[in-house]
Parts: sequence; C-alpha cells; structure tokens
Amino acid sequence: MEIQKLYDLDDIEFEDIAIGLVRLAKDIPAHEFFYKINRLNNLSFSRKKDMVFHGDYYDYFFPRFEAYHKFSKTCFTFISNKSSESKQKKVQTELFTEEENIKFLLNNQVDVEYILHSSEQFPDFSVILLPENLVFPIQDYTLSSEEELYQIIQYYE
Repeated sequence: MEIQKLYDLDDIEFEDIAIGLVRLAKDIPAHEFFYKINRLNNLSFSRKKDMVFHGDYYDYFFPRFEAYHKFSKTCFTFISNKSSESKQKKVQTELFTEEENIKFLLNNQVDVEYILHSSEQFPDFSVILLPENLVFPIQDYTLSSEEELYQIIQYYE
C-alpha cells in the first residue's frame, strides 16, 4: 500500500518573521534591565526556560524573557543574542572548526544584546517603553525562513 503525501514541503512558502534588535547604551545585568522595563510599562517580564542551540561540539544556552501585554493582547519575548553558557559535548579534534564556546544567534549583529519577538505577525514594538539613556531605538529586522534563527524561533513559539 502506498502512502499518499498530503503536501510537499518544497511547495510550502514560509513567511518571514519581523523581529526587533535591541542594543543597550551601557552594560547592565539582565535583571536590572527588565526591572526598569517592567516598572515603565506595567509589564511583568520574567525569565523563561533558556533557548538551547545544539552545535557539533557545544550546547549553547540563550536566556529568554517573556511578558504578556494586556492592552494589545500580545506576547513579547526578549532573547539574548549572546549565549550565557555553553556545555561542551565532545572535544574538538579538527584544527579549523568554526565552533567556539560562545555563540551569537545573529553572527552579523554582535553588538545586539537582545532579539525582540512578538506573537503578532506584524508586531508593534512601540507599545513597549524603553528606559531613556539605556537603550538605543529598536531596529526592525526581517528574518527569512532560510536563516538558522528562524527555525529556532518557530520551535520555541
């Protein structure tokens, strides 16, 4: 008996995701940053289970903070762009591997501290007030379905 395919993965068109890039003006701990955001916005960002990226030699952990905005009925998630810790799975025996003990989700944006994601298809990040003199304006960024981060966000959504 032949199994019938309901759909072909090559025919499915994945939509891009709109995210925000958050750069801090000064280096402060995450708990202090989210305390200030929560006070300004009447939100309650809290730490969620870390996002995990499995590399060949390391498992990388990225802190994740989430809150629900009641007025817009939207869930906002801040994901650290830089891994907070890594656990080595096996010893590197090759001379030129590109995997190190620190990983960035957006390799071409290492100056970005957080990636802001929303449950909305067309998010409005302006509903979150950011502390003055602490954060640069949020930069809109479109993530295509071919990018590695796209798959990770889809998994944790």
